[in-house]
This record gives sequence, C-alpha cells and structure tokens, in this order.
Amino acid sequence: MAAQVECESRRRSREYLEGLQLMKQGAEARVYRGKFLGKAAVVKERFPKTYRHPALDEKLTHRRTAQEGRAILRCRKAGEPPEGAAPCSILCVVIVCIGGCRKAGIPTPAIYFVDHVSNCIYMEDMEGSLMVRDYIMTVQENGGNLCDLAEKIGRVLARMHDEDVVHGDLTTSNMLLRPPHQDLDLVLIDFGLSYISALPEDKGVDLYVLEKAFLSTHPNTEDVFSTLLKSYSSSSKKSSAVIKKLDEVRLRGRKRSMVG
Repeated sequence: MAAQVECESRRRSREYLEGLQLMKQGAEARVYRGKFLGKAAVVKERFPKTYRHPALDEKLTHRRTAQEGRAILRCRKAGEPPEGAAPCSILCVVIVCIGGCRKAGIPTPAIYFVDHVSNCIYMEDMEGSLMVRDYIMTVQENGGNLCDLAEKIGRVLARMHDEDVVHGDLTTSNMLLRPPHQDLDLVLIDFGLSYISALPEDKGVDLYVLEKAFLSTHPNTEDVFSTLLKSYSSSSKKSSAVIKKLDEVRLRGRKRSMVG
C-alpha cells in the first residue's frame, strides 16, 4: 500500500512539474518557475542520478533535500499552512513560512512545501530580483561605489554564521537584490550544499569560497571584499575565531597552488 501511495505521489509531482517553466538544470537539480497555491513560486527538484546505486542515490538525495530545507528554516520562522492547502501524506512534510517572518533576520525565500517523495522544494519566487553579480558589474561599469553593498553582505553573513548555518556555495550569483535594487534588500538563495555547524573552520571555509568566487568574478575588488570582511567582523559575535581560520585556509590554499 505504501509503495502505491509513493508511486502515485511521484506521478502527480511529475505531471505538475511538466506544466511549469524550466529555468535551469545543473548536475544536481532542476529549477522550475510557476504558481503554487496561487503564489509565484520556484520549485527545485533533485532528480535521480543513474550512475549511483538506487538505494544510495535515494538516501543521499533525501538527505540533501532535508539539509537545504532545515538550513533555510533555521534562518526563518515557520508558520501555519495557508488556507486551502492540501492535506499532507505520510511521506510528505509541509513547511510553510507566512509573511516573511524571520527567526534570525537572515533574508531567504519562504518555503511553501517540501515533497520528500519527489525531493522537491517549493519556494517563494523573488520576482523582479537582480543577481548581486550583475549589480556589481553594472556599478563597476558606471564607476560607482560598492562599499554599502559590501557592508550589507558582511552583516547578513555574520548573522547567518552566528546561527551556525554554513551556506557551502557562497557566490554573488547566489545572492539577490529585491526591487528597488538600489535599496540593497539582500536575499540569500541556493542552500543546496548548506549544513549546520558551529565550527569556525567550516565558517572560515565558507568565507574563503566566497572570496575566491568574488575576486575571480569581479576583478579589482580586493578593497570591496576587505570592506565586506570588516563588516562581518564587527557584526558577528564569533568573528575572531572565524577570521583566524580564514587566514589559515588562505595559507593552505596558497601552499596547494605552489605545489600544484
């Protein structure tokens, strides 16, 4: 009976996703855009990997879906299911964030629904938003100042790390600015590699990943990233240990580059 319920749930999810707009596909997931319960939504589907054993693939995919949901919800406060929401089956968990209520002040998309059978996360669509990557490039082309943006990013990342959330894939492509963009209303997205950790080492690596991505994508922004780290240090309660680990990670990275 349980297998029949699971099979039917997968079929319904597949039919629903086929009616949405495919935005992009990566090695781990497909991202769709459409409507969910009348709201503009983005759906992230982790699809099966045929190169892995089916049982192992299901276990890993389920774990990563759960980790991503937990990381986002740690940043936000869960609310009640919206009026008219369908009842949840025994194989699914409904998680709804109402009204953008934040637990830690870390801006992330609201989660509307997590389907643990089809490994899909239904999230708020940040309509009209702009990638921080594109914003920085535009400001650089126009000779503008990026200090305010750097300070904002530093403060947001400090709150995230103080909640022991490690993003795992910090880049300026995984940060959005809600309209009007000049207000610098920052939103963090794509927590697919995120996890919970209190270790300064993990947070230092998180910042190191951002630094490498930042400076390779945006040349001549060393001063901007320095401003970001200063803002992070002044905003985080645990920054001294994290910055120390960041320096150690940098040193290890340089040694690997020298050795080849």
